[in-house]
Amino acid sequence: IDDKLITAEKHKKYDSIVKLDVKENPSEAKNAPLSFSPEQITESAYRFKCPGPGLFRCTLTGLVFGMAQEAELLYRTVQWDESLLQSAGKTAAGPLFKIKCSEDAAVCQLCLPHCETKDALLIDGLMSVAHITDDGMSILEPLEITDTHVVVKVPHLSAFGLLWDFVKRFLNISLPINGQVLLFLRPPYTSHQVLDVFLLQDNIPVHEVAVQQGGAEFIRISSDCHLSFGQSYCVHCEPEGFTIQPERVAFRSKYGPNFFPTFEVFLTTNSEKVTLMVQDQDRKEVWKRDVYLVQASPSCSSTPPVRG
Repeated sequence: IDDKLITAEKHKKYDSIVKLDVKENPSEAKNAPLSFSPEQITESAYRFKCPGPGLFRCTLTGLVFGMAQEAELLYRTVQWDESLLQSAGKTAAGPLFKIKCSEDAAVCQLCLPHCETKDALLIDGLMSVAHITDDGMSILEPLEITDTHVVVKVPHLSAFGLLWDFVKRFLNISLPINGQVLLFLRPPYTSHQVLDVFLLQDNIPVHEVAVQQGGAEFIRISSDCHLSFGQSYCVHCEPEGFTIQPERVAFRSKYGPNFFPTFEVFLTTNSEKVTLMVQDQDRKEVWKRDVYLVQASPSCSSTPPVRG
């Protein structure tokens, strides 16, 4: 697979895997990446002008760009083509980003955020990067895998996305991933309001989930947890008596384009605080928080956090 160009119809030879010389590797720089907040062109499209060479980290998506020179970046999330992934024996391990740049050779390296724990990083060949053009999909092997990112050299710009080897991830399905629990409080109805609970991988941009939630208020709260694919989860709420649906859900990988709540908690309108708990199928607690439900005013409504 790793030496093929994959299309939905047939396999072809692809560009040879590129090796990055140490002196060309921006990740070898002594300084940490410079974080930036991009201009949002649309709900899932971004623009940023890099002032010069170096590493630049997008606070909304977690992408890190290794730049050789000053240039303007245009990038957005797009939908995966499942037929390409299946024919390659791969599955999506992160969002797919279509990247353009004002200077063709300006982007020399790309670091894509992953959601794996340290134990999974020991599995050889678990992750790679898809490079998708009009001619099909080629597989780029990582130059480096850090605790948070997969690093590849950029042969030329198009769409890039993180991949799992389907068989290797399935054989290690018991290994958890770094997840996140996101909460959105819908506007109150006459007698109740609904708290939407999302269980997601932690390399999904929070604001891309938020923009799909209409007038719901994002509740800023520590969200980190460990989740396992195929494991069944449920939500408990204190005080008791609130309706929660569904009762239990098997966690699965999903990277958009649409994000719907994993659970819905129906609250009375006078609820000011609840304690939420997420449990796995063995009733082990994987996440528990006190949640304050006081509605923010429109001018002070909470916004999703940036990625560190």
